[in-house]
Amino acid sequence: MTQRPYVVDQMISAKTIAARIEDLAREIETEFASVDKLVVVGLLRGSFVFIADLVRELNLDVEVDFLEASSYGNATESSREVRILKDLRGGIEGRDVLVVEDIVDTGHTMKHVLGLLNARKPHKLRSIALLDKPSRREADVRADWTGFEIPDEFVVGYGIDFAQHNRNLPFIGKVRFTED
Repeated sequence: MTQRPYVVDQMISAKTIAARIEDLAREIETEFASVDKLVVVGLLRGSFVFIADLVRELNLDVEVDFLEASSYGNATESSREVRILKDLRGGIEGRDVLVVEDIVDTGHTMKHVLGLLNARKPHKLRSIALLDKPSRREADVRADWTGFEIPDEFVVGYGIDFAQHNRNLPFIGKVRFTED
């Protein structure tokens, strides 16, 4: 499959992201102040940069685990079929858990993952998303914390990719397709 040519226009700068993560970390610390250890579950692959920066800002004892769920593949639109590609290594029953997602779009992935993890009987289950596109929501789900609400644009950068490109951009950018 040949990819259409595109450019990336910056939407949210690295500096703005860093400042927002500091604020979010303080809110999360307040919520989980009384826990011995917080299990931070990153949804791969898009959240890996966000989770790394977030856990470094948390003044809490954390354990990090990952779950990989997919509903996009190499497309710009969700297939709405959520597949679990990698499950957690550790158990979460009776534990305090924070799910870290890169972006909540249609909401199908977040709803599926929260349902799956909730069935494992954690003590407390909360979620955070770096980005939220409420205009695209199809499933009734909302993250407990959101970094930024964005319009219905296809975005890349800061761990988020387009067909495995642009994850390494230090900012969030909007994909704009150009003519051949």
